[in-house]
Formats: sequence, structure tokens, C-alpha cells
Amino acid sequence: MTDRGPRRELASKIAGDVVLSDDPGATIRKWRTDFDVPQTALAEELDISASVVSDYESGRRQSPGIGVVRRIVTGLLDIDEARGGEHLRQYARLLSAGFDREVVRDLREYPTPVRLNGFYDAIDATEVVAGSHDTVAGHTVINSIEAIVRLSTEEFYRLYGQSTNRALVFTGVSNGEGALVALRVVTPTPTAVVLHGIDTEDLWEHAPALARADGFSLAVADGDLETMLDALGGMT
Repeated sequence: MTDRGPRRELASKIAGDVVLSDDPGATIRKWRTDFDVPQTALAEELDISASVVSDYESGRRQSPGIGVVRRIVTGLLDIDEARGGEHLRQYARLLSAGFDREVVRDLREYPTPVRLNGFYDAIDATEVVAGSHDTVAGHTVINSIEAIVRLSTEEFYRLYGQSTNRALVFTGVSNGEGALVALRVVTPTPTAVVLHGIDTEDLWEHAPALARADGFSLAVADGDLETMLDALGGMT
């Protein structure tokens, strides 16, 4: 059974996002897809037709009232718990670390260390610079722009979770300069840094030199973000 505290916190966040949104239907769709719940599965859980869910998400129906929002939120959380509660556990991890999901998409510790080359293979990443370690004990997926704008130096430290022997995966990068410069003011350095959304041709020209100077492995990956997050979910 998932801890009630994180469930209540997450339920309140989802409901608040929907109620306060300029486009409630789009926000419902966002959370449903984040939970990997098809419209048909949510409709079945709520005992309504899939077309009703579709109408709410597309805006064809009037914006849902708080009663409907409560049912949708409860339905998503119940489905997740029935599947093992993975999304609730992920939210609980971020909550305990004090992070907003808009800044940190995922933060995990592995039961046993994972070979770094296997980690890169799982997310289809290309190593540019080899580091001094060949395993990682966890990962953190970070929205690079949000992290740079919103996180203090102290909050950057918490990106490491329980161990610095981890991969920091920065998403939404243009060439990696901002993320790598930000890391320079934080010690210690991680085992590996992955810059997601670019290939080797887009990489900032000074990035390899910084990685070598600080001794971490540097890789790039340009696949679909949700596909990468799914792959990382399997690392546990």
C-alpha cells in the first residue's frame, strides 16, 4: 500500500493544476499520459465511456467541476496503485528530496550499481568523454532550464540523492553549456552527465574539456524524452 501522505499531496497537486489551468482538459490529458493511463482504462475505472474522457480533454465538454476532477484524480491514483504504485513512489521520492516535478523529472537509487555502458545503452546515449568510474548507483533527470533558473547551490547538492555515484541527466539543453557551467560551482561532481536533446554535433565545444578536467563521463542522447524516462524506470 502506498503511503497516504504522498498520495494526498499528489492528489492535491493534480487537482490544483486542473482547476487553476487555463485549459483544464489539456491538463487532465497531461496527467493521464504522465501516468501512462489510456483513455479507455480511465473511462473503465470511472465507469463512463471513453468518449466522455475525450470530450473533457479536448474541451468539447464544459470544464469539469470539482466533483468530476476529484473522480478523475482518484481514478488515476487508484489505477497506479493497482499497478504497483510506481508513479506515486516516484512522486514520494521527489517530495522527500524537496523538488518540484517541473524541475526534477525522476530521482532514483538502484538496489545494486549498474554498469555505466549498460546505462548508456538503455537510454541510447553516446559517450563523448570517458570518466574514472564504470558504474552508477542512481540517476537524476533534471529540466536544465528550470534547474538553472530556480535552484540554489544548496538545492543543486540535493540532486545527488543518496550518492554522488550517479548520472545527472539534463533535459532541454541546446548545447550543454549552461548545465555544465552550473555544475562547476557545485562539488563534488557526479560520475556521469548526460545532455539530452542534442547529438555530438550540437555539443558545446568546451564541454569535453570540462568533463576531462572534472573527471566525469559525458554523454549525449537525442531520443524521445518519454521513451528515455520509461527506460530509466526499468533501471530499478
